[in-house]
Amino acid sequence: MGRRLLPGLLRGIGPEVLAAASDNDPTNVGTAAAVGSQTGFQLSWVALLVAPLLGIVMAIAAQVGMVARDDLQSLTRKRYGQRAAAVLLVSVVAVNMVTIAADLMAGAAGIGLLAGVDYRWLVVPLAALLVGLLLIGKYDEVVAVLRYLLLGFGAFAVAAVLARPDWTEVLRGTLVPVLSVHTAAGSLALIGTTLTSYVYVWETIGRGVEQVAEQVDNGSAGLTRAKAGAVAGAVFTAVILWFMIVACGATLGRQHTTVATAQQAAGALRPLAGQAAADVFAIGLITSAVVALPILMATTAHVVGAHFDWRRGLSEGIGSARGFYAVLAASVGLALIVALTNVPVIGMLEAASVIGGLGSPVGLVVLVRLGRDSRVMGSQPISRRLAAAGWLVAVVVGGLSLLFVVAAALP
Repeated sequence: MGRRLLPGLLRGIGPEVLAAASDNDPTNVGTAAAVGSQTGFQLSWVALLVAPLLGIVMAIAAQVGMVARDDLQSLTRKRYGQRAAAVLLVSVVAVNMVTIAADLMAGAAGIGLLAGVDYRWLVVPLAALLVGLLLIGKYDEVVAVLRYLLLGFGAFAVAAVLARPDWTEVLRGTLVPVLSVHTAAGSLALIGTTLTSYVYVWETIGRGVEQVAEQVDNGSAGLTRAKAGAVAGAVFTAVILWFMIVACGATLGRQHTTVATAQQAAGALRPLAGQAAADVFAIGLITSAVVALPILMATTAHVVGAHFDWRRGLSEGIGSARGFYAVLAASVGLALIVALTNVPVIGMLEAASVIGGLGSPVGLVVLVRLGRDSRVMGSQPISRRLAAAGWLVAVVVGGLSLLFVVAAALP
């Protein structure tokens, strides 16, 4: 019975949990590591704030996808025209391209740390493996593989325990919010990188396009389950983010070791917390890359395909969706060029963060408006309460993004 329990639980995980979990990609791990190294546990409370913000967005995206039976990009084009859709397209694709390159480097670096091999030899094989998964597997098969990989995120919890933090300090930082000039930039970065647009765009794709109509129960019971999945996914993501901050705060923060990327954090943990903690953190880093990258790649191809009204989807054959798979391959090819050259990825990520931070509120506003639009949702619009919460999230994310831009522009 025990052998059947785990597969049964994993099969019960809805697409909302997987989509939310992909939000903890290596760029998010790097942000958490940088915050932990600079502020210790002072910003661990931000993880508690992330859960409701992300849960609200994912619940709206799930209902829009299930009821409208379409994705956010396509609905924007049909309802608001090509110009509005082009803004959403640029805001998603620009960030995705840089993030794919950075995540490929981070995933390869994690494998390299475990194997003792230069990560540059592993970038192409990792990309080829993940592209092969998307080319060979249909949507349901890809999701089934990624569900099992979610177990690897537990490595961050193990790394946090192995780092032997002062749990009294951890609880104080988690339950007593502290916001100062010193920690403001870190809190903005954590929230901004967690509420990235590809996550809720992918949720509308999974529920509205990739899942066949016969598999979708968009009645009240089905919508309730989807919203519960959204909450579960947001909580899972926030908990893993919390463990990342704790692991890095207990080691890098204690020694005041500054890092800028997830792979730097994994390497720096070895002399500070021991080989076991560094290896476990590297496993978590690999997991975050392997879970996020297929979703990033597929979302990029879907958004471009939806904008030009191409036939698209992982369950489509290559012959019937040539444009979709061409964009998927091109996005990975461009990312490989960036990853294998001396392009300053950190600088590109900072620029992409600004673009994404300003673009994400745009997508959120469109998402909430579509959710309340009777011409899109018919007799099943999102509730006024959920819409009000969505507007609040859009205002919070938009305000934080503007503050981040202003702070970055100041000397």
